[in-house]
Order: sequence, then C-alpha cells, then structure tokens
Amino acid sequence: MNELSNESSPYLLQHANNPVHWKPWNDLHLAQAKKENKLIVVSIGYSACHWCHVMEHESFEDSEVAETMNKNFINIKIDREERPDIDAVYMKAVQIMTSRGGWPLNVVCLPDGRPIWGGTYFAKAEWTESLEQLNKLYHTNPEKIFDYASKLHEGIESISLIKTAEDKTEIPQSVLAPLLAKWKRSFDLDFGGYARAPKFMMPNNYEFLLRYAHQNNDQELLDFVNLTLTKMAYGGLFDTIEGGFSRYSVDLKWHIPHFEKMLYDNAQLISLYAQAYRKTKNSLYKEVIEKTFKFLENNLLSENGGFYCALDADSLNKNGKLEEGAFYSWTIAELTDLIGDDFKLFSKVFNINTFGHWEHDTYVLIQTHDLESLAFAEGISIEELQSKKEKWEKTLLQTRNKRPRPRLDNKILTSWNGLMLTAYVDAYRSFGESHYLKLAENNANFILKNLYNEDNSLMHTFQNGKGSINGYLEDYCFVIQGFIDLYQVTSDEKWLRKSKQLADFCFEHFYDDSGFFRFTSDRDSKLIAPHYEVEDNVIPASNSVMAENLLVLAKYFANDHYLEVSRKMTLSIVANIDFPSAYSNWLQVFLNYDSNFKEVVLIGCNSKVEAEKLNLTYIPNILMAFAESDSDIPLLAGKFQPNKNLFYICQNKTCSAPKSDFSKIISNLA
Repeated sequence: MNELSNESSPYLLQHANNPVHWKPWNDLHLAQAKKENKLIVVSIGYSACHWCHVMEHESFEDSEVAETMNKNFINIKIDREERPDIDAVYMKAVQIMTSRGGWPLNVVCLPDGRPIWGGTYFAKAEWTESLEQLNKLYHTNPEKIFDYASKLHEGIESISLIKTAEDKTEIPQSVLAPLLAKWKRSFDLDFGGYARAPKFMMPNNYEFLLRYAHQNNDQELLDFVNLTLTKMAYGGLFDTIEGGFSRYSVDLKWHIPHFEKMLYDNAQLISLYAQAYRKTKNSLYKEVIEKTFKFLENNLLSENGGFYCALDADSLNKNGKLEEGAFYSWTIAELTDLIGDDFKLFSKVFNINTFGHWEHDTYVLIQTHDLESLAFAEGISIEELQSKKEKWEKTLLQTRNKRPRPRLDNKILTSWNGLMLTAYVDAYRSFGESHYLKLAENNANFILKNLYNEDNSLMHTFQNGKGSINGYLEDYCFVIQGFIDLYQVTSDEKWLRKSKQLADFCFEHFYDDSGFFRFTSDRDSKLIAPHYEVEDNVIPASNSVMAENLLVLAKYFANDHYLEVSRKMTLSIVANIDFPSAYSNWLQVFLNYDSNFKEVVLIGCNSKVEAEKLNLTYIPNILMAFAESDSDIPLLAGKFQPNKNLFYICQNKTCSAPKSDFSKIISNLA
C-alpha cells in the first residue's frame, strides 16, 4: 500500500494498492520535492471517471511505469471533487498547453508547483516516454524548463485575472437580443441541445433560455427548450428504468451516455424540469422528476440526510471484469425473454433497432416518439400503453438489480448538497408534496449539524462521521442559495439569517479588491495562482451564484452594499460576454435588474396558503416573501396588520398600496 491508504476519498483509495508511491497533496510532500530536487507528477481524477480507471489499469498498476515514476518523481494523486481549487489551476495550465481539458488530468510540475507539461489520458508507452524525457531534460538543461515554466505561469496568471467594467453604471436589457441571436446558431433543432458531440446537459443554460423565452414571448425559443428537455428525457442519457441522468451523451441524439451518474447533474436537472413543468404542465417532466428523486433517494441518500457524490460508469460484466455501461445495456435475447409477447411493441417504444443499437450486440433504451402518437399508431389507448411501459420498466429493473451495481462514491460534498436542497424546494414549489419539503428540511439540517461551524464557516466534505477541508466559494454560494430557497417556502427566518451570516463570512474571507470572490478563502494555503470562478459550466460559476444571492439578500435586508457589489459584478461580466452559453447564470442575474423584476410580499394568517398557490405558476421575475405574523426582516417589517391578509408588490424599496384580493395580485404579475 502507498500513502493513499490513510485517505477517506473513494477515488484516492482506489489507487491505494497501486505500485506507484502515491502521496496526497499537502505541504509536507511539496517540501519533499524541493528537498530532493524532484519533479512532481500531479494526477487528478474522480471516482466515477471511466478514463481515469483505464489509465490506472494501463499505467498506474504497471510495475514498469511505477518504477519510472517512483525513481524520478514525487507522485501526488488528487480527487478533483475534494480539491476543485487545485484542479482549476492545473486545468488552466493544460488548456493553455493543449487547447483542451478533461479527466484524468495529468501534469508534471517543478518542485515549486509550477507546471511544465501535461494533458489528460495518456497510453502507457507515451506516458512513460514523456516522463523519462522530462526527467532527463530537467537534470541536463534545467534553464530551458525554468524558462518555459515562467512563461506558462504568466499565462495562467493572466487568464486568472478578471476583466472589469467599472465605468459601466448601466447596461440596457437590449444587449441580450444580439447575444441570443448568436446563441441560437449553435442549436440542434432535431434533437435539442447543441449541434455537437459530446452533448452535456448544461441545466443553467436552459433555465435562462426558458425564462428569457417566457419574459419575451419567444415561442420559437420556448419550443427549442421543450424539444431539448423532451429528447433528454427519452433516454438513454436518462435512465427510464430506474431514473437519474448520466453525465453526458457521446452522440448527438442523447442516446449513449458516459454512464456515471453525478449528484450535481441530477439536482440541477430536477430544478430545471420543475421550472419547465410550472410553465408547461407537461406530464413527462413530472415523470422525470419523480423517477430521478426515487433514484437519488434509493442510491445516494445517506441515513443522516446528506447525499453521496456519484455512481461509477463502470460495473462488473458477466465475465467479472469492469466494463463501462455493463449495468445499463441489454441484448435482444435478454429483452425477448423478459418482455415476452409484448417484445414487438416494446421494440417500437424503445427502439430495439439500428437507432437504439449501442455496440457489439447490446442496446440502450431510447424513445423517439411520445406515447400518445405510438398508441394511436398501434391502435391501443394511451392508458394501456402507459400501463405496459410501467410494467416493462418494473420487470427490467427487477432483473437489473440482480447485476453487480456500479461503485458508489460515498463522499458528501457541501456544494452539491446545496444544489440538492434547491432541487427539493423547486419540486415542492411545483407540486406542493410534503415529502419534498421534509427531505429539503432534513438536508438543510444535515448541513447545519455536520458542515456548518460556530464561526459561520463551512466545511467542504463529510465522510466517516466528520467534516473536513475548508469550504470553497462553491460551498458557500450553493448553501446560501439553498437556505434562501428553503426560507421562501417555509417563512422560517432562521434559514434567511443563516444565509446572511454565510454571505458576511464570504466578504470577510473570500472577497478582494478585484471586486469578485476568490474560490478559496484566506484561511487556505496559496496555490501558484489565484482562481476566480466566473464562467458558468456544468455547474454555474460560484461568483455568478454569489451575485444572485447578494441581490436577493439585498432585497430582503435593504442592504445597499450587497446590491452594489452584485450590480458591479454582474455588469462587469455582461459587458464582456462573447459566448453567452458560458455566462447563462450571469444573464439570469442580469434579468433581475430589469424594471419588470419585483418583490411580492404576502402577510397574514393565510399567506402560506396563497404563497403555495403562487408557487404553482411560472413567474420567474419575482422575489417572494410571506409571513403569518409580524417580522423584523426589512422587506416584511411594518406590513402586518392583525386579522388581515395583505399583499404587496414592491420595487426599489417602495411598495404599492396593499391589496386584500389575492387574485388581483396574480393577475397583475401575470
């Protein structure tokens, strides 16, 4: 065993028996590299990463490769989910060097941590040869390597800088129209998403597009969002048998996924589908939400209310070897035996044909048509076909559950649980089911009990009964957002006040003179370059979420400082946007600066009931607060009158005269 055997991360423990003398990232091992004057290999991945497993098997389990690495290098293994800060810095280096990125991420660094070479997956021969050449060059011509390291380091620092637009006091909402026109040119109008492969879901892109389409009466754009959500829901990206989405599709039609299932994807997709359901009342979206929750609760929910990270892409096949997708794919022989007389109809529903074929003799289930049109074509009722589909899925699930399951990453990450908290609240808003609210409260209380410290700081990860690693900005922003969301459906002011306390901690320990928040706090050791997360990706950028949180908290607490910081951050980014898909959450925040954004206050004994009614309607351009009694939250203060139910519409610290007829409020907002 190497030094990873003392770690708790499932990914690091997967490498604990490698012949490579892996070490975890810490100051001790970085000092060792300087003392021994050795280059450092930094290898970054995560437990559900298929190509990480491939490179481990081909190279890190190989004794010859291990001999080269152990003799000449200090070898450090990192779980990117535990240390997203380190991953972000070295990802920038690899993107500069190779113009692409991904995992596994492998970088060779000088003893001081500055990178000199790197990439993603390497075959055994290329990996060994490259390491040997780098080691030789370092000891025979170090000046060349130091010169390159300095130039690369300058590049990393330069792309870490934030472009500001301090002279921008206002930007008109009209800037969005040309950005949308440019964005639309990348749309796949056949299968939804973007006209390229692989296809990532990018939930925040579609949250913004849904809202923009709604607020601008853009039916063409709304149709595109619904096309995308429908095609994603048809599989095989979406697991129609058990629920839950895989990380991305390798093809254009959302068919063959990279089979790992990540908590962060599924949490955000629940929120997206819940919002789209409020807009469309599409029953398919409700089915997706219900199945995904069931998957998460059966597979990733811990006993204490926190959610684990992920299920692996790989599982044991019939020959006892790890194989990507083995758990999820089917042969015709298996399906014929299980489905019986209905196999012909089943094949039409799930494309057991050339369209649904994956590789070798296996198929991954995917729909191409809605059940209504299929039922009509087959001359049966929609109720009968729906019943058959549910029966088939139950049969296949029972059989699949007998297979070896994909491996579980049982880390609990604060940031991803914040996303999960928001997902439950979004589902509760859409359906009003108490089960969703109960689990949201359980999750929030888990965070408070296990990851929230007395000084209002957060830990990043929870495992083996304890929290560890100082929280990153992503932890704070998503927990703040989740607590605000929970306040908005419960009116329990504890959650709103906790959100403000966390925001104040961020100002004290993350905010700097750039006008943005660093990804790491001033309590952490500095890396080779600072990291400011500003580009929205598969998860919204932590700074964009903070900008949104500060705007919301500014409205509740009448806090001008929060508002000004949020406004400056947002305008600085919007003024420099070239590719809007990379800044969709910033554009969401920007929409909140439109004159049509309002606060709605409901106060009185019936306020919760009326708030629940309001939640069922898709009105994205409002901020709601309700209370059944008097409150000292500034937005609510002074508005309660005994024995009355009053409703206010407010904007810019000014509220309209209260109304007692809730239907008029709904009418005005609509």
